[in-house]
Amino acid sequence: MARLVAVHGIAQQSKGSEVLRQEWSAPMRDGLRQAGAQLADDELAFAFYGGLFRGAEYVRSGGDQRAPLDESGFDEELWAQMWRSAAESQPGRVFSPDDTVRGTPAAVQAALNALSRVPFFAGVAMDLARGNLTQVRRYMREPAIRLAAQESVNAVVTSQTQVLVAHSLGSVVAYEALHRYAAEPHWAHITTLVTLGSPLGIRQLIFDALDPAPSDGQGRWPVLLQRWINISDDGDVVALEKKLASRFGDRVVDIRIDNGATAHDIAPYLTAAATGKAIASGLR
Repeated sequence: MARLVAVHGIAQQSKGSEVLRQEWSAPMRDGLRQAGAQLADDELAFAFYGGLFRGAEYVRSGGDQRAPLDESGFDEELWAQMWRSAAESQPGRVFSPDDTVRGTPAAVQAALNALSRVPFFAGVAMDLARGNLTQVRRYMREPAIRLAAQESVNAVVTSQTQVLVAHSLGSVVAYEALHRYAAEPHWAHITTLVTLGSPLGIRQLIFDALDPAPSDGQGRWPVLLQRWINISDDGDVVALEKKLASRFGDRVVDIRIDNGATAHDIAPYLTAAATGKAIASGLR
């Protein structure tokens, strides 16, 4: 029975729960080993919701997956915020957007051009990256997808589950699922949330649109949790707000690590000693 449930981030739609389980299990064990802990194969379960995004929205062209621009402005604002974060973390490598660029029809393309110089996007076709980032908007704006993603977590949580480990958009899914299913008996033993490269702190687009909604500028603390450890890399442009304690209260423990050139990748997050210690703290 799963003591730990993992929740993936964006751009995993071509995989599946077993593929992702294999990709996560080895680096997670390496991280746990540094904390003097271990996890058996049958104690890890994977919540897979990526299949929700594998469909008609994406049109293959030249090997890339392309998605139409979002007329609501959500995608443009997300790109702009990531662009600004990249400029702040890597001055000289990425120029900062100004008011003459942001808010114009060319803003997304300017952001794409700037972000193509960031290690996070190294070797990734920018049309593909743009298409994958629409998954954030679809999760936040489409109730059916939002519910189905959270249900993918609920489906693998058992009465033995103690820890949720969530990466990127998966941290939003896990956070909302912790609230939605808090009264369910099989969730009762979950005490620990570990978020990696989380976008939960992004104002307006994500933080202010959470369910349940923040109150007086503060996000709601999931009642089941005894501890929440948030881990980020300074160069991770997805984790725009590195200090989630400023959004969700001082009980959140924020930790910075260095993932090198692959700031947002899951493997270096999982192999980090800090992550291993955070996960081990919830395994009893």
